[in-house]
Amino acid sequence: MQAAIAAMAAHTLLSASPFSYTLLSTFPSHSSPPLHSSFHGVSLKLPLRSSWTLSAVAPKPLTVVAATKKAVAVLKGNSNVEGVVTLTQENDGPTTVKVRITGLTPGPHGFHLHEYGDTTNGCMSTGAHFNPNNMTHGAPEDEIRHAGDLGNIIAGADGVAEATIVDSLVF
Repeated sequence: MQAAIAAMAAHTLLSASPFSYTLLSTFPSHSSPPLHSSFHGVSLKLPLRSSWTLSAVAPKPLTVVAATKKAVAVLKGNSNVEGVVTLTQENDGPTTVKVRITGLTPGPHGFHLHEYGDTTNGCMSTGAHFNPNNMTHGAPEDEIRHAGDLGNIIAGADGVAEATIVDSLVF
């Protein structure tokens, strides 16, 4: 509120003559020149001064109590395979990866996260598996593995694979 009043006072000061002593007046004053302000509704009487100083209260820093990070990948290419992958992480906890892919052949399919989201040249432009710790390949339950090695997803007879994977190496 104080910052809003200070801004309105500054706007009025800039549009008033240097000898004016009425700020933010909604009624014309017989003892001072008329003011030109877009603000209406409050009248403040200030003593006549040769110079004015306006100050604003600095805002308090924003404190984030909980941080949720979320990323969504939409999979669509030249084939019938398409889907959506959503990654969500609460604070510094594990990441939840939700997968729904359609158009697959029935059965298991390897599921990996890659370094880049660039599919302009198919899998060639996605880079290697996400591997920030320079580990070797491994299964999701292995202690040593790429962070992007998330095992297999299984497509049903209808060609749809749905999975929810919770992983602490994906961040």
